[in-house]
Amino acid sequence: MSESQARESMTLKEKAEIIDAEGLRRIITRIAHEIVERNKGVDDLVLIGIRRRGVPLAARIGRKIAEFEGTAPAEGSLDVTLYRDDLSTVSPQPVVGPSTDIPVDIGGKVAVLVDDVLYTGRTVRAAMDALIDFGRPRSIQLAVVVDRGHRELPIRADYVGKNVPTSKKEVIGVKLVELDGADGVVIKEIQD
Repeated sequence: MSESQARESMTLKEKAEIIDAEGLRRIITRIAHEIVERNKGVDDLVLIGIRRRGVPLAARIGRKIAEFEGTAPAEGSLDVTLYRDDLSTVSPQPVVGPSTDIPVDIGGKVAVLVDDVLYTGRTVRAAMDALIDFGRPRSIQLAVVVDRGHRELPIRADYVGKNVPTSKKEVIGVKLVELDGADGVVIKEIQD
């Protein structure tokens, strides 16, 4: 069961806030520095947010990089809905969100996919498939706020804000002021 399926089909009870607004700000700052350090600057760097929460996270990382580098990397967004291998289990008629927007040629560049939570790895696999349709980047890296484990595919993040071991009866909720009116990360429990 994907995070979105759990949210839509079951009752969730918030257990605890594990990252507050200030903690999220620090995570974004640290990830921004790590990306620049690993890639020796922002030349040929493209931040690509996976819709939905990855888009504002990529924008925040880009703004933070601009603060200390003086220039921001290119940014884009990726809608992976139709690339998911579990599309039929998500919904009988999935709703395709806003279109993908990658305003630069990614050929030969370093593409950093940005998402909120890494769980089974299926969303990231879909994102890589979608990205390749736009060109062949030199490399693809992954930045996430939370890695909660339970991988079903051999995928790992290059930049992780926090590793949070969870049970499969738990859901990680990343809240962003742009979408939710507040910043933070909570653990919710699926109620039977």
